[in-house]
Amino acid sequence: MAEKKSLMEKAMAAAKNVIKKPVAKKAAPAKKPVAKKAAPAKKPVAKKAAPAKKPVAKKAASGFKEFTPYKPKANEKYMSKAQMEHFVKILNEWKDELSHDIDRTVSNMQDEVTAYADPNDRASQESDMALELRNRDRERKLIRKIESTLQNIASDEYGYCEQCGEEIGLKRLQARPTATLCIDCKTLDEIREKQMAK
Repeated sequence: MAEKKSLMEKAMAAAKNVIKKPVAKKAAPAKKPVAKKAAPAKKPVAKKAAPAKKPVAKKAASGFKEFTPYKPKANEKYMSKAQMEHFVKILNEWKDELSHDIDRTVSNMQDEVTAYADPNDRASQESDMALELRNRDRERKLIRKIESTLQNIASDEYGYCEQCGEEIGLKRLQARPTATLCIDCKTLDEIREKQMAK
C-alpha cells in the first residue's frame, strides 16, 4: 500500500507539473507586406465642345404635342404668312395625334372587355372605362376646336380676340394655339364665371 501511495503521489505530482507548466504558444507567422499596386496614371481627357443648343420644344396647350416655338424676325408683321404656316403645322400635327389616340383607345377597349365574376373587379373596369371615355370625349371636343381654329386661319381671322378685336399675341398662341380671346378678355371671362358660380 505504501507503494501504491507513493505511486499515486508521484502521478499526482507529475499531473501538477503538467498543469502548472505554461504551454509555449507558437508565434503567429509573420505577415508578408502586400505590395500595393500603383494606380494607373490617369490620361487627360480631352473635353468635347458642347453641342450647339437647339431651341427647347414646348408642349402645346394640353401637353399633347411638342413643337419648336416660332421666333419672329425683326420688324415682322403680326400674323404673317410664315406665322400662319407655323400654327397650321402645329394644329394639324396635334389633331392627327389626338385622332390616333382616340382610335387606339377604342381598339384597346374592345380588346380588354372581360366579364369579371367579382363585382369589385367589374366595377373597377367600368370606372376605368368611364374615365377613359371622358378623356376621349374631351379630346374630341378639342379636335373640333382645332378644326374651328384652322377655319379661322383660312379666313384670316386667327390671332385676334373675338371680343375686343385686339391681337392675342404670339406667346399666348404658342402656349394655347386654339385661343380665341386675348389675355385681358379671358381674365374678365373667368372673373364673370366665378361670380356667376357663387
